[in-house]
Amino acid sequence: MGVRDNLNWRVAATVGAIGALAALGGCTTPSKPQAAKVPLIQAPTSCADFNFRIYFEPKSDAITPQAAKLIDLAQHRAVGCNVTGVVVVGLADAAGSPADSLELSKRRADAVTDALGRRGFTNVEFQIAALGQTGATTEEGDAKPVRRRVDVSVHLSVH
Repeated sequence: MGVRDNLNWRVAATVGAIGALAALGGCTTPSKPQAAKVPLIQAPTSCADFNFRIYFEPKSDAITPQAAKLIDLAQHRAVGCNVTGVVVVGLADAAGSPADSLELSKRRADAVTDALGRRGFTNVEFQIAALGQTGATTEEGDAKPVRRRVDVSVHLSVH
């Protein structure tokens, strides 16, 4: 057996041994890494201000079950933070008289403020406003859709 034959034999033996070890070890090709799943709603990393909207049925100031859940989520998000203030702005559709719409938007703002107070937003400075029909129509006179709401801004800071 010459030097060249000896070298070929060693290479073949080494390749065979590596293949045998791979088979015994259950070696598989690495799978494609999975993309990290990002939750649709993320918890705040700090006590950051946030906004949300509460919608109402037409001509109503009653808190719906969906609105109550949003208020509960707002309370949960503020846990561990200092609530420095809450701005509550009641709105109404363009339908009806301006005076009635203003009164309805006031009642909506009060209903949300009361619900926030019952959920733990106590000893908090509330700024409450009611806009009624103000801004409920476009420059062309068309009614803006779904103005039956209260806009809420919660201002937080770290304890």
